[in-house]
Amino acid sequence: RLSLMSAISFQSVSKIFQTARGSFQALDNVCFDIEEGEFFGLLGPNGAGKTTLLSLLGTLAKPDSGTIAFEGTVLNTLNNRKLAAFRNLNLGFIFQFYQLLPEFTALENVMMPALIAGISKSEAQKKAKALVQELGLEQRSLNKPSALSGGEQQRVAIARAVANAPRLLLADEPTGNLDPGTSGYVFDALTGLVRASGLAALVATHNHELARRMDRRITLSGGKIAIGTWQQIVLCDFFERPRDREVMVTVVGD
Repeated sequence: RLSLMSAISFQSVSKIFQTARGSFQALDNVCFDIEEGEFFGLLGPNGAGKTTLLSLLGTLAKPDSGTIAFEGTVLNTLNNRKLAAFRNLNLGFIFQFYQLLPEFTALENVMMPALIAGISKSEAQKKAKALVQELGLEQRSLNKPSALSGGEQQRVAIARAVANAPRLLLADEPTGNLDPGTSGYVFDALTGLVRASGLAALVATHNHELARRMDRRITLSGGKIAIGTWQQIVLCDFFERPRDREVMVTVVGD
């Protein structure tokens, strides 16, 4: 699926870290795209480069080469002030260990992004109550995180991530700290919000069963990318690549 309307485009992105033992290439010539409204899975073993990729897409780091574009804007050319503005306006983050503020209630945690964005307290509360209700947490909204189960905390984190109606949702192992039953329930809640809002979502997970329910998925291995889809292979710059350049492609079947 080669598209000029991709929400996100990675073009030949590489990232190298310097360590005491020398240089380490976390990502090597990574190329893929995410369409608007697409639910996209990111798989791979520990150390494959998933966290690095999320950090780059979240504009928390910059690539050493290649380009990362959002709706045509090349993000790695923006200065820190513009990147911060981009994050606040367009991105929502979900973490494996929730990262809720312990001194605030569930409802207040969901309100926080709107308050930081300058939205009035009454409007922020109205939006937060609607999200909390949608995720089945209305009866738990006045509880602090310590009084919530893991699944409840993650649903609060999901509500907080979409509170400002981001264009792109980034989730790092959102069910990785939950038991299988709770994982399925939380994933259903996440899927429902993504589908209802039409935002694009990139979800890193080790759970292949959940990944199979996403629109597409890519698998990282040693910083390189294997691209799998149940319908077609996608290489965002395939026709621009030199014929002699190695391209690692794996079709992931049903």
